Amino acid sequence: MTTTIADRRIEDAGLEAGIARLTPEKIQKTILAVLEGEGGARLKTYVETCVRCGMCAKACHYYMSHKDPSYAPVAKVRQTMWEILKHKGLVSPEFIHQCAQIAYTECNLCRRCMHYCPLGIDTAYIMSFVRRICHKLGVTPQYIQDTAHSHSATMNQMWVKDDEWIDTLKWQEDEARDEMPELRIPLEVEGADFMYSVIAPEPKFRTQLIYQAAFIFNQAGLNWTMPATPGWDNSNMAMFSGDMEIMGRVEMAHFEAAQRLRVKRIVMGECGHAFRAIYDVGNRWLGWGMHPVPVVHSIEFFWDLLNSGKIRMAKKYPGPVTIHDPCNVIRGRGLMDKLREVVHAICDGVVEMTPNREHNYCCCAGGGVINCGPPFKNVRIVGNSVKADQLKATGVKTCIAPCHNCHGGLEDIIHKYGLGIELKFLGDIIYECMEKKGAS
Repeated sequence: MTTTIADRRIEDAGLEAGIARLTPEKIQKTILAVLEGEGGARLKTYVETCVRCGMCAKACHYYMSHKDPSYAPVAKVRQTMWEILKHKGLVSPEFIHQCAQIAYTECNLCRRCMHYCPLGIDTAYIMSFVRRICHKLGVTPQYIQDTAHSHSATMNQMWVKDDEWIDTLKWQEDEARDEMPELRIPLEVEGADFMYSVIAPEPKFRTQLIYQAAFIFNQAGLNWTMPATPGWDNSNMAMFSGDMEIMGRVEMAHFEAAQRLRVKRIVMGECGHAFRAIYDVGNRWLGWGMHPVPVVHSIEFFWDLLNSGKIRMAKKYPGPVTIHDPCNVIRGRGLMDKLREVVHAICDGVVEMTPNREHNYCCCAGGGVINCGPPFKNVRIVGNSVKADQLKATGVKTCIAPCHNCHGGLEDIIHKYGLGIELKFLGDIIYECMEKKGAS
């Protein structure tokens, strides 16, 4: 069955308020300005080279879950950017609502379709451009806009105040010292080997990950630090709301914190979109050819700690377990081999999903879709039943996903489809099963 975006219209306070302020003339003026200022050769090449073959369809989990051609990546471009260009930006406010709903909530920007396109067209780039237009028009889902506001006001996505950040680190240090008395969470150490950065949900409601990372780093005898100032949060939902100005400020703060501390590199926690922001998008927006400070994701960092013998496993986590491949560090960075080497080193009985590695299905939470909030929750869960089928076919009870957003999306899928699978970060398992010298 084929539907249209009009058939699927969902009311959202941010989208409704945004289009209420628009007229076709205002829309056209803004769109033409964005196209002239930011729509360069890349957009033109993608639009002009697409041959409408539809081979991208089976790459999209929304299409695979609904079997509705209107969810195919090429159909999403046809319903948005092609119409915008065809009418030279002179479109209605309701049309912009439809563009926003497609671009923000029916595309995870996961880039799986790019691997199926014979011409290598990056539909995620086109959908990001549509989001950029919607942002400039003030038509953004309310929940993700609130997150972007938090980035703007506090330089973190969860409205964490400066003193709350430091209090949380001291709290976790106190907790961890009950187990390892000499443990420290070092702050503001100039010249440390690396700055460890996390995303704001960790101090807010996943504090155990800070505890576990501190324990692992102290066991390995590493010279590390965390910043006490804004710049500690490496997440960036402004990148997904289309607010590239705030996105750039957030990334600038992150890099400047590392430069001020004169660290040799930044080690990032287990988050995929944050890595995309700092490794792929933020540095380019800011005009840096290369990152001013080297950046390493936790997958690579744990791989190095295990292979150098700085940490050792006392036992392996009992299987069977399976591996979820986060889009932004697998398709975006190529860490599929190192992820598997780490998982095989710490777990017994690894069962691969089918498909896997760069062809693995998205969790359907990334790309800011989960941050669009409750109005669109059912869309993303039902739109990823193919992921539920994929997980169920493994027969495992544990899934390892080294990404926060993946945990959020997979938790909803596991609950909805009654899969009975427990999710783990790499840090969860390493902390649980590693040798613990001097620990009580």
